[in-house]
Amino acid sequence: MAQEHPPLRYPRHIASHGKMKLATLRDGSRDGQLIVVSRDLAQAHLASGIAGRMQHVLDDWNFIAPQLADLYQTLNEGRARHAFPFDPRQCMAPLPRAYQWADGSAYVNHVELVRKARGAEMPESFWTDPLMYQGGSDDLLGPCDDIVCPDEAWGIDFEAEVAVVTDDVPMGTPAEEAGDRIRLLMLANDVSLRNLIPAELAKGFGFLQSKPATAFSPVAVTPDELGAAWDGHRVHRPLLVHCNGVQVGCADAGVDMVFGFPQLIAHLCKTRNARAGSIVGSGTVSNKDPGKGYSCIAEKRAREMIAEGRAVTPFLKYGDTVRIEMFDAQGASIFGAIEQKVAPPPKRRA
Repeated sequence: MAQEHPPLRYPRHIASHGKMKLATLRDGSRDGQLIVVSRDLAQAHLASGIAGRMQHVLDDWNFIAPQLADLYQTLNEGRARHAFPFDPRQCMAPLPRAYQWADGSAYVNHVELVRKARGAEMPESFWTDPLMYQGGSDDLLGPCDDIVCPDEAWGIDFEAEVAVVTDDVPMGTPAEEAGDRIRLLMLANDVSLRNLIPAELAKGFGFLQSKPATAFSPVAVTPDELGAAWDGHRVHRPLLVHCNGVQVGCADAGVDMVFGFPQLIAHLCKTRNARAGSIVGSGTVSNKDPGKGYSCIAEKRAREMIAEGRAVTPFLKYGDTVRIEMFDAQGASIFGAIEQKVAPPPKRRA
């Protein structure tokens, strides 16, 4: 007899059950230990008495989330007896393994620039029908894990993004209801190997080798933790990107995002269910204003091709560093920083 799956839980409107910031502490296991992090990212507290893993929370949100919200409030008020200093370097990805990682391309300006640089016209449908690919979700990187690549010649590039984590989303959910399924938000570095992409796309089957492991911010936050910066569709804050200590991008994630997250989720679920713990990415954050810099090197190179006929900005090399972070209106870090170094694989033992 075929194994039965538990029914999808999808009341039309589900309460958020309070603000909170969550992270996963590295403990030697595959999925780490869930912790609650204070609003200022200074203190943390084990959530083991409530839920041991992030996926546990997402699987039973209505029951577990209120308990975590209470702990979050206690931590912020300085009343948590067993709090300890929060160290993002000890964090795994908030969801170290996810049931799904689907990355959209909601900033059509980015797509238009890259295609224009190589002399390709952009179909009009790209403005109305989102692009999306399904990446690897079994090995997601922590915020300070190295970007490991066997060969610099593969064109190592960062892609600074915003991502959401969903509850169960049934097939056919329309965009006007899909926003109710968003449980958490975080930042992402969707690394690309640009020089492997053309050959893969030419096969007509999409990305695989050209999209290695994706890294995520140390902290995932509930939507209401963002306050006015979250309108239910987009995050209206600049996304700061530094490469080798120099700021190269400050694009506003709420500007020029053609498809909001509910639209991206609805696109994903047109023909399938999405289970709790699915991650949906925005694609590279991009503004039409060139003064906002860039969130990936490919876009910078595309602008150079269009303006000068040749790309001069190099892709990443071993030892290069990338930092991705978003701050609130008061200047406080919201998700903590993704801070990675590019490195070769460790040498194999003989």
